[in-house]
Order: sequence, then structure tokens, then C-alpha cells
Amino acid sequence: MNFNFNKPQKDHYDVAIIGAGMSGMAAAIRLAHFGKEVCLLERHNVIGGLNSFYSIAGRKYDVGLHALTNYVEAGTKGTPIVKILRQLRISRDELDLNPQRFSKIAFPGINLKFGNNFQFLESEIDREFPDQADGFQKLLLRIYEWNDKEFDYPDVSAREIVAQCLSNPTLVDMLFCPLMFYGNARENDMEFGQFVILFKSLFFEGFARPFEGIRTMLRTVRKKLKKSGAEHCMKLGVKKIHVDSSRVESLELENGRTISADIVLSCAGWPETLKLCADIKFEEPDENIGRLSFTETINVLNCQPLELGIEDTIIFFNDSERFTFARPKNLVDAKSGVICMPNNYLYSDGRQLDEGFVRFTAQANFEKWNSLDDDSYQSEKNQWFDCIGESACKFLPVYSFSEIQKRTIATDMFTPKTVKKFTGRLDGAVYGSPLKTKAGKTHLENLYICGTDQGFLGIIGAMLSGITIANRYVLRD
Repeated sequence: MNFNFNKPQKDHYDVAIIGAGMSGMAAAIRLAHFGKEVCLLERHNVIGGLNSFYSIAGRKYDVGLHALTNYVEAGTKGTPIVKILRQLRISRDELDLNPQRFSKIAFPGINLKFGNNFQFLESEIDREFPDQADGFQKLLLRIYEWNDKEFDYPDVSAREIVAQCLSNPTLVDMLFCPLMFYGNARENDMEFGQFVILFKSLFFEGFARPFEGIRTMLRTVRKKLKKSGAEHCMKLGVKKIHVDSSRVESLELENGRTISADIVLSCAGWPETLKLCADIKFEEPDENIGRLSFTETINVLNCQPLELGIEDTIIFFNDSERFTFARPKNLVDAKSGVICMPNNYLYSDGRQLDEGFVRFTAQANFEKWNSLDDDSYQSEKNQWFDCIGESACKFLPVYSFSEIQKRTIATDMFTPKTVKKFTGRLDGAVYGSPLKTKAGKTHLENLYICGTDQGFLGIIGAMLSGITIANRYVLRD
């Protein structure tokens, strides 16, 4: 069935899915494969949710995708990416995955390199923190023993468990830094279950990138979605979820039409979904709304990063005595962040991106960005663009942002305000609510949450979430 605009073909479906993010699309494909009549509703004109792309002057910019986590070599069994490929009937070749060169956690005076071989990170920790080797093995044992396949795992502080194993606060901060930047919705701590999921996806498995970035992922998933027969309505969001007793009675759409479904899945976010429910008086602020958002600057270069001596694929950096992960008091916290070089993946067949890219990501304050008038907003973007670059370049061999600027031929920047505008996430909370609905259940019998706020993280995690919730509550496997 073709993609439609503002035109559901029926009044009633087996399953209606709110949001065409990675989890919503994965759920739709999975259900359609089993003959379910599915309607996937997306209020924007592009798919992908938090992971998409945009064009300026003909140049494509990825949003979200620094790296596809959970990467494993072909032939590896029993991992999330293998399950997704099998259950969505996607061949590995379709994703065109290329592994990272190597990445790095960089703190003042100390670096830990890592790649897609976990022993590399172990050797780095042994080198930099020899007195922590036994404690690190103790932490690994706790990770191995954790049942991350169980939905209702207890909410235990990761900081507390890691502190029971490691006594060096710098090593603790260095391990938390990439995990928090790539999936944590809580300030300065996280559930140990979330820690385990992220640790495995980043360190036990690893990073890869399709040559064309997120476009390859979206193109592949969209092709499967069309082939599956699921109905997909673009530019048509849900205005209200109407309730009868303890069930979703109908979905009022933004074009005024109403449809119904036996089961409704939402990947719009936990608080965002509650806000749609007619039986709930939703008021902000709410403890379900995440406080963490980001800004990202992009420099397009007339050379490859390798020509500037930059060999890393991704650098997670911190320029303070202790690493802090929280909504900053200012517009941006430039003291820590992520530097991504999409050119520095090991692309097959000698391929390389025509232009160089350097992406700088930092924590940002949604409320402060949202309060600016148009002139102040643009002025602050210009100032923080340079400030973020200068801070991040302390951890690059060029040392000065001016060296990057000399090679820059195009730039762009997004803020938490941009995130909210194009994703609908309250307060621009990239990783959603700090309170995950791990079982996917809501207060309504036939309404379920999938995606980031269900608790699986990253692109692969989001897709796995959609499949898992679809299997458990619709297909009942």
C-alpha cells in the first residue's frame, strides 16, 4: 500500500500506531507481516522521529545518528541487531554497515580508547588504571549476571553499584560519560538496567555507520513498510485519545476525522502520550517530562578530518574535575560533550564521503532557549557555535577551533527548541522521560508505549522495542 497523506483508508484497524519513529515503523512492519491491519500515523512529513535528516542547499545533514550502536560482525548470533534483521526480514547488506575506526573517552590528561573489540577497552583500563583491574572485572560480572531481558527489572542506582566495584572516581566518570550522552534520561545517575543495556551496546558490541548515514536506515525501513502492506499516513497526527471506561475508544485525528483500533501503540513518548489522553488532566511541569536536551553544531570541511590529524571516529570529552550530566544553568554546558567524525568509519571498497564533517554535541537548557525572541535566538546560536567548538577542540589535535573554521565551507546548528519543533518531545527531551514504562503498559488496557520511553535505547534499541511490544501484546508470542 502506498503512503497516504491525511487519508486513513478505513474507520477501524487491528492496530493503530502513533508516530513513525524507528520503533513505530518496526512495530508496523512486524504486525503487518502477520496479517494485522495497521495504520501508522505521523504528524510530520518525514519519518524517523529523533533519527532523520534534512537538506540545506542540496547538502544532507543527519539528525541523531552519530553511530549505529549494537554493531557485531556478520555471523554473530543472539544480539539485538540480529533479532531485528530476522524479524523485520531485512538483509544485513541492505544496511551497508561500516565499523568505526576507534573512539575515545577524553578527560584532562587521560584518554581511554575503545573500538568494536571489547578487549581493547579492557587493555586501556589496565594501562591507565592498573589498580582498578580487579574492580572492573567485578563490575563486568555484575553486568553479565544482570537479566536485561526482563521487563520489570528493579530501579537500582547505577552509580551505587559501580561505586561498589570501582574506587577511582575518574574511571567511574569516564565509563558513565559515553553511556549518558548516548541514552540517559536522568540527571547524574541512571538505572543499572539502563547502564547494562548501554554498556553492552556501546562497549561489548560497538559502532557502525551506513555509508549514507541515516538515509540508508530510513530508506530500508520505508521499503519494508511499503512492502508489508501497513497503511502509513503522513502529515496526520493524533489530536486526542478518547477513552471509554478503561480502554481507548477512538483516536481523534488532526484533520477532524476519528478512527478506532483494537490496540494502540504509541512511540510519541510517555508524557506526550498521557497528554493526548482525554481522561487525564495533564499539567506541566510533570515528573515524567525529561529535563535533558542537547545542541549540536556541524562544520562541513573542504578536507577529510584525517588531513587535520583527527583519527578518532567519536570522542566523548569532559574538561572538568568531575563529569556532570544535568540540565545546565546556562543555555549550554560546553565543558563536556561529543565530537563525531562521520568520515572516520572504515568504509568498504575504498569509499569515502566527498566532504569532511565534524559534529559537536553539548548539553543544553530547553527553557532558556525557548524563552529567547527571534533576534536573541540567532545571536546566541552564533555565540555558542564558537564557544562549543573552542571547548571541544581542546581534545582534538588541531587544538584551536580557528583551524577547523579555516577549512569550513558550510555550517548548521540545532538547539533543544529545534528538537521539540520537529519531534514533539516536551522540553526537547531527546532521551525522553526519566521514568521508563519498561513493560510498555499504560493505565488503559489497550494502549501501550514503545520506543525510547519503554526503555530500549538507540536506533537498534528503539526498533527492538517496537518489535518486542508488538510481539508481546498484539501477537502474544
